[in-house]
Amino acid sequence: MPRVCQISGKKTRKGRTYARRGLAKAKGGVGKKTTGKTLRQFKPNIQRVRAVVDGRVVRVKVAAKYLRRGLVEKPVKRNWKPEQ
Repeated sequence: MPRVCQISGKKTRKGRTYARRGLAKAKGGVGKKTTGKTLRQFKPNIQRVRAVVDGRVVRVKVAAKYLRRGLVEKPVKRNWKPEQ
């Protein structure tokens, strides 16, 4: 299963991280120099939750950002207890 949000379509993206050395000019140095670039991945915070979709309870993969916003309707908690 891919790491994709089923609401927004967010997925893993590529990027770079830069290694730098030296002292900034504003701090009295001769400037920062880039000494390396390496590829990295930006991964969305995908959570697998139970949600109500079209009246049915299903498991969906949703970014945590959309859970915090309240865009996912969670099912009602049952308070059923077995008889004594």
